[in-house]
Amino acid sequence: MTRAQIIGWGHTPFGKSDHPDTETLMAAAIAPALEHAGIDAADVDGIFAGVYNNGFAKQDFQAALVAMGDGRFAHTPATRFENACATGSAALYGAMDFIEAGRGRIALVVGAEKMTATPTAEVGDILLGASYRAEEADIDGGFAGLFGTIANAYFQRYGDRSEELAMIAAKNHTNGMANPYAHMRKDFGVDFCNTVSDRNPIVVGPLRRTDCSLISDGAAVLVLADAEIAATMPRAIGFRAREQANDIMALSRRDLLEFRGARMAWARALAAAGITLDDLNLVESHDCFTVAEMLEYEAMGLAEAGQGHRVIRDGITRKDGRLPVNPSGGLKSKGHPIGATGVSMHVMAAMQLMGDAGEMQIKDTNLAGVFNMGGAAVANYVSIMERVK
Repeated sequence: MTRAQIIGWGHTPFGKSDHPDTETLMAAAIAPALEHAGIDAADVDGIFAGVYNNGFAKQDFQAALVAMGDGRFAHTPATRFENACATGSAALYGAMDFIEAGRGRIALVVGAEKMTATPTAEVGDILLGASYRAEEADIDGGFAGLFGTIANAYFQRYGDRSEELAMIAAKNHTNGMANPYAHMRKDFGVDFCNTVSDRNPIVVGPLRRTDCSLISDGAAVLVLADAEIAATMPRAIGFRAREQANDIMALSRRDLLEFRGARMAWARALAAAGITLDDLNLVESHDCFTVAEMLEYEAMGLAEAGQGHRVIRDGITRKDGRLPVNPSGGLKSKGHPIGATGVSMHVMAAMQLMGDAGEMQIKDTNLAGVFNMGGAAVANYVSIMERVK
């Protein structure tokens, strides 16, 4: 098997973008990615586009929009992937399968979303498509309502952890101050995040605005190559392991606090990599809501069930802690343009491994973990990444 490796990347700023659509957003990230990798468009054997859409725009057939934004790809095979909020990781793993099956040697992974042109109320309903509508369509608060339900259940079982959720939000906003791509580069502090106010109202259940990720536009691109080509390039980031595990979609049919699919993906990835959490230098994790990050602490094995609050209280996941989580600011600060998120998380980890993360840099980073999930921990992806060159 010819292992796929990352040889370059591109990333637009996340936030409210002047780019009118995914076509132009993708083009804006592709050009710098090709330059960073040191390849030409003609070298690309396949394009793997991750865009959720689901109503953000009437124009679809997103894979074909890559060539509309950059005509050099008019005849390059292109396929669109969608797996809710894990859409970007699905596209990445598809590209890696393509290379490792020997069907191509260089692949372009493009993740993008244009969300801010859609009214906020409609955004919530569009995202609710990542839930099981047959049972959850009427939940208050749209998709945020799912995680409000999860937070309520967590508090009922383990006690009110509002302050710890505020600590997670404050940590990620502090980290995001150092990320030039972040949507919201503002340090709010724990007191602000933990206080309900006109500027930080309750959104749904116990979740406040600062507990919820942002509605964002953006695109991110990874350039992949087989190991032989990667060996000739200035940089190469490999995958010690990559695993996907799913869970049942309907919350009514599982313990919504277990995040079992996430636990399985983490356990399999660590075993495949032959490491423990103690070997990782950082993790980029899917903090679509602060309660998700706290549950992910438990799923990855940093704490027993119901004890995730201790992880943030003990400072374990701070930038200066034992295992920094979301030194990029995470989805909470960086933003969450759905299709771009999984690709962006891998870009952030690759930057860290190459020592190119600027003010975000974690010292002596050799192994990085990425956890990206679709829906309420339904599609769960874990990557263990390392610098090869």
